[in-house]
Amino acid sequence: MIDVAVNGYGTIGKRVADAVKEQDDMQVVGVAKTRPNFEARNAVEQGYPLYAAVEDRAERFEEAGVEIEGPVEEMLAEADVVVDATPSGVGAQNSQMYEDYDVKALYQGGEDADVAERSFNAAANYGDCVDCDSVRVVSCNTTGLLRVLHPLERNHGVGKVRATLVRRGGDPSQHGRGPINDILPNPVSIPSHHAPDVRTVMDVDITTTGFKVPATLMHVHSLNVETSASRSEVLETLEGESRVRFLDADDGVESTAEIKEMMLDEGRPRGDAWENMVWRDSVSVDDGELYLFQAIHQESDVVPENVDAVRAVTGYEDGDESVRRTDDALGI
Repeated sequence: MIDVAVNGYGTIGKRVADAVKEQDDMQVVGVAKTRPNFEARNAVEQGYPLYAAVEDRAERFEEAGVEIEGPVEEMLAEADVVVDATPSGVGAQNSQMYEDYDVKALYQGGEDADVAERSFNAAANYGDCVDCDSVRVVSCNTTGLLRVLHPLERNHGVGKVRATLVRRGGDPSQHGRGPINDILPNPVSIPSHHAPDVRTVMDVDITTTGFKVPATLMHVHSLNVETSASRSEVLETLEGESRVRFLDADDGVESTAEIKEMMLDEGRPRGDAWENMVWRDSVSVDDGELYLFQAIHQESDVVPENVDAVRAVTGYEDGDESVRRTDDALGI
């Protein structure tokens, strides 16, 4: 049994903890929070041992009536792997602590690539990350791009890739980022950071541009990929990927809001969409160029990737089997 600690029990951390809990080969030995908010109370109610991420704030938990087990260092002493789901930049600050406690470390895409030995995507480079001491699970958008580009490259080859990312202004709970009434080139310079991030995992000629819009539910990508594949071959290839899901016109799902509603109706925890959501009608090939639209749920698509990364760094060599086990446990 792999003992997993989660440092940072927020948007990503709480989802990763719940996903780890569902696996038959790993368990959550603790989660850490910086303050005793509703998420900290929920962690205790869920039965997760709760630790103070910052030792000198431990008394705040006691004052708020939230029971903790001790400081984060005690949690690390119990763990084989720590998933760092702290805000961007904090993971790099924590890296020496993880080394001191000789615990394998998983970082999130908000960190710079050099925080870890490798960047990680289950489909694209699982094998390269086996037995690494640290990996960085790439961002939600980079994960979404790799899930499409890697199987296309593997089966058909790809040339130039151009991707426009329409990005949510903030997560649903990030009220500090709004209210907003704006469309923001983000960044104004080209490419956006996503193209270099993709290349930390996969050697591909890609240019990305990004816009932030006044929305909270999901991102949307418009992809243009040079390839020799026909439309039917593209569909066949991507239908073989468990973490790519097609939306059909007959389903009446034309927007990200309807995707979220569909996930809630299906009973997904928190309405999460772990897969890329590709509109089938958008898939077209014209003179060697593929076009498609896909929606990426920024709060959850990296969650199964974190689970697979736990197995990779602890020496589980079969990436395809890890993906199958993760997906089966989550219901993908």
